[in-house]
Amino acid sequence: MKKIFFLILFFPSLLFAQVSQIDWITWEEVEAKMEKEPRKLLVDVYTDWCGPCKMMDKTTFGDPGVIKYVNENYYAIKFNAEGPKEVTFKGTTYKNDSYDPNRRGRNGTHDLTRAIAPVNGSIAYPTIVYMDENFGILSPVQGFYRPEQIMPVLTFFGEDVYKTKTWEEYTKEL
Repeated sequence: MKKIFFLILFFPSLLFAQVSQIDWITWEEVEAKMEKEPRKLLVDVYTDWCGPCKMMDKTTFGDPGVIKYVNENYYAIKFNAEGPKEVTFKGTTYKNDSYDPNRRGRNGTHDLTRAIAPVNGSIAYPTIVYMDENFGILSPVQGFYRPEQIMPVLTFFGEDVYKTKTWEEYTKEL
């Protein structure tokens, strides 16, 4: 009892601590979730060696406003663009035949990365791929985004603004 009293007295934040993070799910989980409750899909295409990807994890995806909006409006998947895991998506199995477990740093590019993440034929990290409720690609968006930069993108797709306005029209209103 003394220990509990001590913890409450000196660490009152423990009473109100709430672990808040994006509810990242797997490719295997998303199809079942979409059947029950369709949502947009956000795919964080990253690599283990990518510095901006790590910064985005800590800052942007750690921001309470971003966390809340993503968890309420999207299903979110973290996808290692150079990882070895096979992924079945929309009936097609994608893999990374070039993956070398002994290689440090850059590794072979996963076939799914090539299918969903290129912008004008180029792949860069991080890339956030936005998809609709039917897994149609709305847009891959490349580069590091701070919370205040990503929120307009999240709402543009999350609130279906893209159906009635161009990105340029939308951002003029902000």
